[in-house]
Amino acid sequence: MVDQIGNCRILQEIGSGGMAVVYKAVQEPLGRTVAIKALKPSIAMDSGFAKRFEREAHFMASLQHENILHVHDFVKDRGTMFIVMEYVQGIDLYDLLDITPRLPVDIAAIIALQVSRALDYAHFRGIIHRDIKPANIMLSHQGEVKLMDFGIARDDRLTDLTETGTGLGTPSYMSPEQILGDKLDFRSDIFSVGIVLYQMVTGRKPFVEDDARTVMQKIRLDRYTSPRKINPAVPRTLEHIMGRCMEKLPANRYPTTQALIDDLQDFLASRVPINHNARLVMYLREVGVITDAKAEEILSASAPNRLRRGNGDRRMVTQMWAVQGGLGAFAVVAGLVLQGVSGRLGGDPDQFVAETGAPVVPQRAGHLRFVVDPWAHVEIDGQPVLTTPSAREIALPPGDHYVRLENPYYETIDRRVTVREGETQLIEETMVERTTAAEGEAP
Repeated sequence: MVDQIGNCRILQEIGSGGMAVVYKAVQEPLGRTVAIKALKPSIAMDSGFAKRFEREAHFMASLQHENILHVHDFVKDRGTMFIVMEYVQGIDLYDLLDITPRLPVDIAAIIALQVSRALDYAHFRGIIHRDIKPANIMLSHQGEVKLMDFGIARDDRLTDLTETGTGLGTPSYMSPEQILGDKLDFRSDIFSVGIVLYQMVTGRKPFVEDDARTVMQKIRLDRYTSPRKINPAVPRTLEHIMGRCMEKLPANRYPTTQALIDDLQDFLASRVPINHNARLVMYLREVGVITDAKAEEILSASAPNRLRRGNGDRRMVTQMWAVQGGLGAFAVVAGLVLQGVSGRLGGDPDQFVAETGAPVVPQRAGHLRFVVDPWAHVEIDGQPVLTTPSAREIALPPGDHYVRLENPYYETIDRRVTVREGETQLIEETMVERTTAAEGEAP
């Protein structure tokens, strides 16, 4: 292993493939941790692989977007080439699906949305990725989604590096026109996004090879199994989004990548009332990718800033409590909230409770905890207390209480609950979708 590449000191090898090796390094003048992708010395500098490697560096360096891995430098040295890139501490989607093959629909939609934003930015600049797959999608510990590996991307303004009639990519995620070797446009990437989204919510790919047909034949000729047959929890709206992405004919897919983004945003608006990055951090914690302490550190860091910007807004405070409550950090958050507003309220806890709706913990109490699919605003005895998802337990005096779960896209649920001193009761509900003309869906 080399010790130094340009002004970067190599720390360790973190990955290897057929064409390249990836190192973790420190860019010494800045003290910045970076990743270095090195073309293997066995690859000739004048080969097609080397040309694609260099083109990848140029593509990624020209794309400065929060959802695309950043390139800092490109070095030719010792008869080979190196790409100095942003180092992302996290997990790629391929490995996440190995840990948990089926993701919650909101998590899958958030990932698809961020990938689509990266693609929309690239597509506007005439660049088609051509290799959208879980291994090229990174989730950082901070809840960011990064699209990687533009090694076989194509720029409409440049000549292609593949022969006519040759499909280059990963077969299970290719579009029909990519398999046929036809000229591609941005709609090929949209087809691949649909495949990845399908896999995230069902735990399997839509087109799988069998004795009768290859995966490429199935992509071109066969209809996939409805995702709702595999996972009934998939909402019809999301099923329709996947279906439009995976139309066989490009003309029947989304007319622009922005149109796909719009539909994913509309889908998430009713299901994820908190910051999308925060929701991803919470999920990475749930599946053990990051620790409770790390997740609490990441989420707590942004809480005071949200308080200052919101100037004590009740909805913002409730959402912050929902995020932090998911980590069981009731006392920590309460301290942050009181500290953040103490100057404005003069340190009066009663006034704080009146303005924010924060619950007062009785001395003799039982507790309620809520798990609601997909999410709900929770009212107890007519007072809003939290928005799920949240693991925060609500302390209440013993006796009967009236619980209401509201979501504008679902039927309201009303329940009477008896709270017993010293006991914690789990309220677990699945919201039932409203059947409205606005949805345009059959029940």
